[in-house]
Amino acid sequence: MEVSVENLTKSYGFQKAVENISFKVNTGEIVGFLGPNGAGKTTTMKIITCFMGPNEGDVKVGGISVQTNPEEVKRHIGYLPETNPLYKEMPVVDYLRFVAEIQNVPKLKIRDRILEMVSVCGLKGEKYKKISELSKGYQQRVGLAQALIHDPEVLILDEPTSGLDPNQIVEIRELIKKIGREKTVILSSHILAEVEATCDRILIINKGKLVADGTATSLRQQAQGKEIVKVTIEDGDRNEIYRNLQGLSSIELVDLLPNYTQAFEVQSKVAMSSRRAIFQLCAEKGWVLTEMTPVERKLEEVFRDLTITN
Repeated sequence: MEVSVENLTKSYGFQKAVENISFKVNTGEIVGFLGPNGAGKTTTMKIITCFMGPNEGDVKVGGISVQTNPEEVKRHIGYLPETNPLYKEMPVVDYLRFVAEIQNVPKLKIRDRILEMVSVCGLKGEKYKKISELSKGYQQRVGLAQALIHDPEVLILDEPTSGLDPNQIVEIRELIKKIGREKTVILSSHILAEVEATCDRILIINKGKLVADGTATSLRQQAQGKEIVKVTIEDGDRNEIYRNLQGLSSIELVDLLPNYTQAFEVQSKVAMSSRRAIFQLCAEKGWVLTEMTPVERKLEEVFRDLTITN
């Protein structure tokens, strides 16, 4: 089910938490929603899930407006907020039954839905325990189960791996990817490696404005601007190789890489490529080119460039 955010604006007094942002999330897509603290991520998610209304603009879930028909929108959305909404003194199955009833799951289907969620979320060995007795990782699994109990087409997850250890993060990440094969997922996180490993597409918001939209690879490429390659050249004097690389007309900068005897990082001039010229230089000089690999900027660097406060 498609989620369409259209010219969304939300203000708190004189401060705009979200300012005229628009984007679409397609059916079956997992989209990462990134931004520094206070950027507007949680506000946007609360509007999508009908926990608050916008000042301007609209959100449509499967063509249904959050402005005109919020109750219908809620039926199609599962929401796991950053603060997991658990009643910790309840056993897992009792809590899931309670949530299923709130979500108007037909009584005859509640038992089957609970069994399915226990299976999908890996809670078989924990289902009769009190939630307070579970580890943080298993509590997050219960949170995912409650968000999915009414079989929504859209899943909104706000910092779903916050406070988890590395093993738990991997487990929840794999669970989200499994769920994402059948659901439309919007995932907020501060962990860039997690977003890159989990999401099909990334949105970056800063100071209430959408500043980037694309895959991790496309965002790095857009930010790069210039071709950068790592080359390793053997059977030649390192200093001579360095001077000859600098002499190529397409090359702007050559760096000697530390801890590599014959490796160099080569940056081409804007809109130019040096790979063919490097290959021809090695052929002319009788050098052996053992490596030529693109160097991409890290997603962390792209994120910092787009969100750093001036």
